[in-house]
Amino acid sequence: MAEDHDVVRARADRRAMQAWAFDRIGEHYDQAFPHKEGQVAAGSWLIERLAAGSRVLDAGCGTGMPTARQFVDAGHKVTGVDISEEMLRLARREVPEAEFHHDDIADLDPSLGVFAAIVAFFSLLMLPRADIPPVLSKIHDLLEPDGYFLLSMVEADLDDTPLDFLGSPVRVTGYVRDELRALVTEAGFEIIELRSLSYAPASTDLAPEVQLFLFCRRDGRR
Repeated sequence: MAEDHDVVRARADRRAMQAWAFDRIGEHYDQAFPHKEGQVAAGSWLIERLAAGSRVLDAGCGTGMPTARQFVDAGHKVTGVDISEEMLRLARREVPEAEFHHDDIADLDPSLGVFAAIVAFFSLLMLPRADIPPVLSKIHDLLEPDGYFLLSMVEADLDDTPLDFLGSPVRVTGYVRDELRALVTEAGFEIIELRSLSYAPASTDLAPEVQLFLFCRRDGRR
């Protein structure tokens, strides 16, 4: 059954707003979040487990820093996807060795191919809760059997909540950790480890947050 026209229109408007916001934020994102210790540590964990020259998808790649750069420097073949043209411009500048596509992570397509690993660092939090299970299903299908999936979210009980983020309006979603565990397990992933990190952004306009990092593997039985 075709989706209701108003639902389709609302989703398109929301995506356009998010893309506009991150086009506007641009390089200010890395200035507000300059260190990304948890993200770098998660990348290092994954690099230790990947075969040389593995294909890695960075879903919601942003500026390409530090993740796409980290995996390229480790000798892997990186594909990045992002909804923001400005973020992709910066990513292509910072990581010219990678391949980048302008697309919404909600629309991940099988034409991208199959990956040994997929990372989604703070990108799924830009989707409403209703859209997240279908995206996890797509990520599952894009992975090789027993492929790795790294997910990070901010711990919060939120669903598509309006927020002023670095001077731009966005809508964000979060989960408490037990809910996030259940969601990811239901999507067909084995959770190897969960780490939490207290993080204080460099910008005084942003409150400290608790970041959750899930280290997962595609469940070969599903």
